[in-house]
Amino acid sequence: MKSLQKLNKFLWKYKWRIFAGFIFTLCANFVQVYSVTFIREAINTVEELLRGYNDQNQDQYALLKQGLMYASLAFVGYKLLAGVLTIGTRQMIIVASRLIEFDLKNKIYQQYQELSLSFYKKYKTGDLMNRITEDVALVRMYLGPGIMYPMDLISRVSIIAYFMIQIDSELTLYTLAPLPVLSVLIYYVAKVINQKSKKVQEQQSTISSSVQDTFSGIRVIKSFNTENYVKTNYEVEAEEYQKRALSLSQVQAAFGPLMVIVVGVSNLVILYLGGLKYIEGTLDIGSIAQFFLYLNMLIWPFTSLGWITMVVQRAEASMTRINEFLNFKSDIINTTDEKIELKGDIEFRNVSFIYENTGIKALDDVSFFLKKGETLAVLGKTGSGKSTIALLIARLIEPTSGTILFDGHPIDTINVESVRAAIGYVPQEAFLFSDTLTHNILFGSDYSTKDEAIKFAKKAAVHDNIEGFKEGYDTVVGERGVTLSGGQKQRVSIARALVNNPTILIFDDSLSAVDTETEEQILNNLAVDLAGKTSVIITHRISSAKNADQIIVLDQGKVIENGTNEDLLIEKGYYYELFNKQLVD
Repeated sequence: MKSLQKLNKFLWKYKWRIFAGFIFTLCANFVQVYSVTFIREAINTVEELLRGYNDQNQDQYALLKQGLMYASLAFVGYKLLAGVLTIGTRQMIIVASRLIEFDLKNKIYQQYQELSLSFYKKYKTGDLMNRITEDVALVRMYLGPGIMYPMDLISRVSIIAYFMIQIDSELTLYTLAPLPVLSVLIYYVAKVINQKSKKVQEQQSTISSSVQDTFSGIRVIKSFNTENYVKTNYEVEAEEYQKRALSLSQVQAAFGPLMVIVVGVSNLVILYLGGLKYIEGTLDIGSIAQFFLYLNMLIWPFTSLGWITMVVQRAEASMTRINEFLNFKSDIINTTDEKIELKGDIEFRNVSFIYENTGIKALDDVSFFLKKGETLAVLGKTGSGKSTIALLIARLIEPTSGTILFDGHPIDTINVESVRAAIGYVPQEAFLFSDTLTHNILFGSDYSTKDEAIKFAKKAAVHDNIEGFKEGYDTVVGERGVTLSGGQKQRVSIARALVNNPTILIFDDSLSAVDTETEEQILNNLAVDLAGKTSVIITHRISSAKNADQIIVLDQGKVIENGTNEDLLIEKGYYYELFNKQLVD
C-alpha cells in the first residue's frame, strides 16, 4: 500500500469527517450487538413459557408475555437506531471520499497543465484520460467503502468478541479460531489480485488510447476504407482486456467459497459445543442463539473483507499509475513568482536543442538578436528547426544548451506566466475547441462580446467566411475545428493571438493554408498591430518574409544565412534561389 500513502494528506484534510464516521460506526455496531441480548431474553422467555405453562399460573404467563413483547419492541427500536447511525456513517465517510475525489482530480488536472510539451510527446491522450477517470474512480472506492468497511469490521468484531466472552470465553475462542486462517488465505489471494489488477488497468489504458486515436483520425480511417482493419485491431485489444479481466474475476471469486467454509465451520462449532454445554446445564438456549446471531453478524463484514481487499489492491495499482504523473517533474521550472511586463527584446546566444524522444538535434548553435518592435523572419526546409525556435521563445521547451534572453535577462529567471502573457502564438497546427467561433476567438481574454470577436476576425480576414455560416459567430465548430477548412482554422487562430494585444507575436507558418491574395490582405491588416511589437514570422514564403527587419535561413538546425531581404539577395544563396522560384510561380 506504499502508493496509497500519497493520499494521507487528503485524508488528513477531512480527518474530522472520518473521525465522526468512525464514532457513528462504533455506536451503530454497539447498538446492533446490544440489541441481540433482547433476542436471548425473548428465547429464554419462550422456553420458560413452554416448560412451566399450566392453568394455575395464568398471572405469571401474562407477565412473561408482556416481557416478551417489550423485548421484541426493544429489539426493533435498537435496530432502527442502528440504521440511523449507519446513515450517519455513510454521510461522513462516503461524502469525504467524494470530496477527496474532487481534490485529487483537480490536482491531477493541475499537474497536466503544468507539465511541458516533452511529457505529452511520451504519453497518449487516452492514457491520460483513463488515469484521471477510471483510476481515480478506483482510488475513490478505497477512500470510501475501503475505509468504512474495515472500520465496521474491526469495531464489530471487537464489540461482539467482548459480548461473547461475557457469555462463554471457551466457546468464543473456538468460534473465532477459524477467522485468522481466513486472513492468511486472503493475504495470499490479495497478492495475486494486485498483480492482475495492474495488468487490467494497463490494458484499459491501451484500449482508451486506441479509441481516442480512432475518433481523432476517423476521417483518415474512412478515406482509406480501413474500418475493418481498425475494428480488427480493437477487437484484439478488447479480447486481451477480457482475458485479463476474467483472470482477475476468477481469483476474486475464490473469496466466496472461503467465507462459506470458514463460517460453516464456526457454526458447526457453536452447534456442537453449545449443545454439549446446554445438555450439561452450563449454557441456556438463548445464549446459544445469541452466539449464532453474533456469528451471522460477522458474515457480512468478513465477506466484505474479500471485496475490500480487491478494492484496495486495484486502488493501489491505480494510484501507482497516478503517482507516475504526480511525480513527473516538468522541464519548465518557474524560479520566481514576481511577474513583470516584457518590453520585447529577444536574444538567442548559441542555442542548441535536441529532442529527447527522437535524439534529433533540431537547433545547432543558433544566435540572433531582435530589438523591440522589429520583425524576424525564419525560413528553411522542412525539419530545419524553424518551429523549435517558436517553442523556445514561448518557453514551451527548454534549450539543451545556450541562453535565451528577454530584455537582457535569461529566460529561466523570468516568471513563466509573464513570458507567455507577453506572447501571442499562432502554432503551425491550428487547434480550435469544440465551441462557438466567438468563444474560440476570445479564448483566454477578458473580452466576451461578439463585437470584439468581429473586430479581430476582420484583422485576420476571416470575418466574411464566418458571416457566410448559417449560425455566423455562434457556429459551433467540431472537435479540433474539423468543420472548418485549414485556412479558416489558421485565420481564426491568428485572430485569437491578437486579442490580448501581446508584446511579442509569433506566427509559425500560420499562412501556409491561405492563398497569396488572402495572405497579402492579412499582412496589410496586421501592419498596424505589428507596429511597435516584436514579431517572429516562420514561413516558407518570401512574400511573408521580404519586409522583415531581419531574416535567418536554417538548414539542419544551423543558421546558414542572416540579413535583410536585400542583403540575402546579394549573397545569391538559398534565399535568392527561393525568391526567384516563388517570383516565377
